[in-house]
Amino acid sequence: MSAFTDKVIEITNLIPKGKVVSYGQVALMAGVPRGARQVGWILHQFGDETPWWRVINNAGRISTKCLEHDANMQKEFLEKEGVQVTKRLNIDIENYRWRPSHEILGKLALDDQYVFEIQEKFSLS
Repeated sequence: MSAFTDKVIEITNLIPKGKVVSYGQVALMAGVPRGARQVGWILHQFGDETPWWRVINNAGRISTKCLEHDANMQKEFLEKEGVQVTKRLNIDIENYRWRPSHEILGKLALDDQYVFEIQEKFSLS
């Protein structure tokens, strides 16, 4: 696996139950700001190793097209964790967004300036 793949899996495994992040947020936290699509492919390939259902698009919508792990499955998994999902597969992403602490971001071995930018973008603590 690549370092980026490893980092995506690590980050996704850190997302607490009942919280979600966007594909772009994972990519940014992994140090590849334009890697949102790659995050989707990684989660498709390595979904058994991570809680993939906690990653949604930045508009707050379940957008998976995978037949193995379809949108209704993702909806069901999220609802079991207390996340409210509408019939149209929408989620109030800002209400449920995981906002990792500076300490957790620091463990991802990112440059301090980059951590600051992530915190600013997602209003993280």
